[in-house]
Amino acid sequence: MSRYAGPGVAHSGRDACGGCGARGLRRTAPGRVTTREFRERLLRRARRSNTPVHTEWIEPLERYFNLLARWNAKINLTALPLQEPTDQTFDRLLIEPLAAARFLVNEPDAWWDLGSGGGSPAIPLKISHPLLNLRMVEAKARKAVFLREAVRFLEIDHAVVVNKRFDELNNADPDYGSGRFVTVRAVRADRQLFSSAARLLRSGGHLLLFRPTNRAISPDGFRYLESAQLIDAPRTYLTALERSTWNKGG
Repeated sequence: MSRYAGPGVAHSGRDACGGCGARGLRRTAPGRVTTREFRERLLRRARRSNTPVHTEWIEPLERYFNLLARWNAKINLTALPLQEPTDQTFDRLLIEPLAAARFLVNEPDAWWDLGSGGGSPAIPLKISHPLLNLRMVEAKARKAVFLREAVRFLEIDHAVVVNKRFDELNNADPDYGSGRFVTVRAVRADRQLFSSAARLLRSGGHLLLFRPTNRAISPDGFRYLESAQLIDAPRTYLTALERSTWNKGG
């Protein structure tokens, strides 16, 4: 079990951030957000979206954020500013995944994240759900190297990185066809994505799409469940689809 599990919720109480605004955090050293500044900004943004943040999550979230910032200076992991992080940086990388946490369960079950890139939403969600068995699928070799380093550096249990395209996954891959969850930032939700996700999931499994719209969709092999707003600047939504028992998704 991960060292980061725990029930303490830290996001209640008065906003202590004071003058921290959207233009970036003050810090004592260039290129580094202090622990106090990180915590205050994280909790303030969580309160704004009514997102619970357990106390035990804060340290690993900060370590992930700092690791991402160091690596992003060398390889392109995210276009969001990390040296002078804005509110949108916190919202998209950290708050958005945590706001979606209620759609997963913290049980020893199979979970695939497709196109994991810089690790969000997968790593913040994994911090909040340490018992799930996570497989992060990333086609680009350098991003896969970063993800493996994040797993090592954060001491994340039950997480592996698969360096291939998601449409290359097959029966030789562990947990293929038995997934309870598939998560993906749906920049382009097309037939190939839905077909691949359907093959990864067992009947009744859930495909969770991070999208810029809440428009209902019912692709072949899935039943639409719901869409929920996660953050509002810019607005993003989580669309939940259930793997149908009557269609194998191609």
